[in-house]
Amino acid sequence: MKQLLFFLIIFSFLFSCANKELAETIIFGGNIYTAEASNPKVEAIAIKDGKILAVGKLVDIEKLAGENTKKIDLKGKTLIPGFIESHAHLLALGKQQSQLDLSKVKNYEELLDMVAEAAKNTAKGEWIVGRGWHQSKWDPKPKLITGYQAHEKLSETSPDHPVMLVHASGHALFANAAAMRLAGIDPDKKLISETDLGAEGEIITYPNGKATGIFTENAMNIIESLLPKDSPESLYKDLQAGFTECLKNGICSFQDAGSDAKAIETYRLALKKDEFPIRLWIMLSFNNYAADKQREDDPFLMEWFKKGKEVGDKFSVGGVKLYADGALGSRGAWLLEDYSDRPGFRGNELLPLSVMEKIADNCLKSGFQLCTHAIGDRANREVMNVYERAFSKNPDKAKGHRFRIEHAQHVDPVDIPRFKKVGIIASVQTIHFSSDRLWAIDRLGKMRIEAGAYRWKQLIDSGAKVINGTDAPVEPINPIACFYAAVSRKTLDGRAFETDQKMSRDEALRCYTIDAAYAVFEDSKKGSVKVGKFADFTVLDQDIMSIPEDEILKTKVMMTIIDGRIRFQK
Repeated sequence: MKQLLFFLIIFSFLFSCANKELAETIIFGGNIYTAEASNPKVEAIAIKDGKILAVGKLVDIEKLAGENTKKIDLKGKTLIPGFIESHAHLLALGKQQSQLDLSKVKNYEELLDMVAEAAKNTAKGEWIVGRGWHQSKWDPKPKLITGYQAHEKLSETSPDHPVMLVHASGHALFANAAAMRLAGIDPDKKLISETDLGAEGEIITYPNGKATGIFTENAMNIIESLLPKDSPESLYKDLQAGFTECLKNGICSFQDAGSDAKAIETYRLALKKDEFPIRLWIMLSFNNYAADKQREDDPFLMEWFKKGKEVGDKFSVGGVKLYADGALGSRGAWLLEDYSDRPGFRGNELLPLSVMEKIADNCLKSGFQLCTHAIGDRANREVMNVYERAFSKNPDKAKGHRFRIEHAQHVDPVDIPRFKKVGIIASVQTIHFSSDRLWAIDRLGKMRIEAGAYRWKQLIDSGAKVINGTDAPVEPINPIACFYAAVSRKTLDGRAFETDQKMSRDEALRCYTIDAAYAVFEDSKKGSVKVGKFADFTVLDQDIMSIPEDEILKTKVMMTIIDGRIRFQK
């Protein structure tokens, strides 16, 4: 009997050893932050089949090592859950790498120099395209017409090329005379008509009615529609360039704020070719330029409403992107009161609220999340009203909806508690504060900017879910700069404003990881270092959770790990 018992014990031990799950990879030797409140910091992680097998003390994790287990020693570096970019534009990010980058020009003269240099290397008649200028940041400022520079110097610099230069916000563009003539606009004559744009966009003119070369909001399509159409090859090249920028910046997951049918075809091709390194969740683009006022029947959206959302580990289609208004920089944000620097003007309503409400109903019925761009206080209020009406009409479908407001940048104080009350996610971009605060006060005035603009901490304290992103290519796709803006409430040159709205470092980390995953129904499989979730991590050379605030911007991404594989290493 004793011998039988002995053999049973030995057999049980050998069987358990043979069937013990061994780790393919073990990571250790640094600061490992989990974004899990119950277990915020651990010593080591074990990975198997692209997922987290175990987390805990190194002595315990080492027991899962086998003969072939790969070991990654962080050597004192810091590991966090992989950054999740909550709002950006992937193909535009990639395309920016091959266009004029005007984000660093200090004045109009520098912009002209860049265009002149590009003209030397571009065949006559071909387009010169760029993005990133912002007239409110220039010093010295040129003569401004309704807040913008005019085209004459640009047209003199590039007489043989049509030129289109998109504002940093993406909500205005600057065209030269050659481009305007292609659009049927003679810059030497008074405009007869603004193509029935109404409140949805403007062609900025001189007092005498001649075009200045500035087109805002939906009026941009007058020029943009003239550009050569992207080929499948160029789109694929842009996508791969976008992926490269993501990996270099530690981004493991990306929420794309507006993809059309051609973009989706491009994504599917990359998936088929196994050239799709990150995880992508997309919002379907709505055709804001459609002339037909029954735009809620956009065929592209209606097709998706019929078949429902698509969910996958690498590629998901789950949202619909609408634009309620424009941007603050272009004075297109829809305000409750006049712009402080443009009396009599309150911005642009870009979409009839009746259309938005019909689309909200369709989203609820088909399971999509509605993600609406709203920057001004009027836009934010109207979007919340639309959401509330849709929820009341569809109470069963509205449970757990996770509808979002993209930007939520300037909100009237009385509306801030409504995010929590209605259950709306605030998708903010803290880097916009650092970039824009110095000139945004000119648009809103001291009282409005202090009471209702960039109120992230107030939203969090109210119980609302807040997520973070860069809006690239509006801003560089750099999560570290966003993290710094969130916890410091400073501009990138170190000036602080409304410091009561600083996030804690734990809050800032959650905004870019677990809460961002929650915002697209993916928090059960990523966003934190937890057993069973994807092994997606970002490794940094500094501990952003503890280093002095002014050191944060110096932090470098050392590794981007997706599915337990190193996809980028500095």
